[in-house]
Amino acid sequence: MSLFRFALLGSGSRGNATVVEGGSTRLLVDCGFPVREIDARAKSIGFDPASLNAILVTHEHTDHIGGVARLARAYGIPVYLTHGTAAARSDWDGCTLFRVSPHDAFALGEIQVQPFPVPHDAREPCQFAFAYGGRRLGIVSDLGRITPHVARSLDACEALLLECNHDVAMLAAGPYPESLKRRVGGDWGHLSNAQAAGLLRGMDRSRLRTLVLTHLSEKNNTPELARAAICEALDEDPAWCVCAEQDRSSGWREVA
Repeated sequence: MSLFRFALLGSGSRGNATVVEGGSTRLLVDCGFPVREIDARAKSIGFDPASLNAILVTHEHTDHIGGVARLARAYGIPVYLTHGTAAARSDWDGCTLFRVSPHDAFALGEIQVQPFPVPHDAREPCQFAFAYGGRRLGIVSDLGRITPHVARSLDACEALLLECNHDVAMLAAGPYPESLKRRVGGDWGHLSNAQAAGLLRGMDRSRLRTLVLTHLSEKNNTPELARAAICEALDEDPAWCVCAEQDRSSGWREVA
């Protein structure tokens, strides 16, 4: 069976990017880093950004889209994004854009892509599930609450990248102004550790073998708190549950 794998090039409020590879197809989900940083992080795990077949964008916030246009122009990579996300930016000159519906699946090379809408304070945000060789990888980040459709979209994944943005108590006692605390903790903000744990309790995780906790706040969470909440939900302390880092790549992980 051909390799199906992913690598997080970084995850957090200062930038996000994830590589997904199935067979001969290589995709990048979001790019919140400068081109030179993407080049360096890609080199650290042994691939050339010029080999990317497409960039998929979840929404227009800078930590997810800030480097997309420059990377696309630098290497001639097509960009796939919703109509709302495309309309939220004006720096697309020289880019090849494909506007997609957040409800309709499509194929990119050998990988099947299923977008799904999420509640977040952006123009038309979505996340993605990927299928290749009978296996599924789910990515869900930047959403304020779990909806039934989000949970269904992630059922029966072998690998899942799951937002654990904040610990509720740390956010409440933390340095953010009250308006930002309400935004982060609200229905259109970000998932708490407890909300992420609730998703895991309610979804079909019978095939889940790889779990990466993403988008951890540097001010309102810790890897220890995130893992503790998730391990309680799983009723075990699995070695395959890890936290992504902001400042370096996670390295390749197989969807198996």
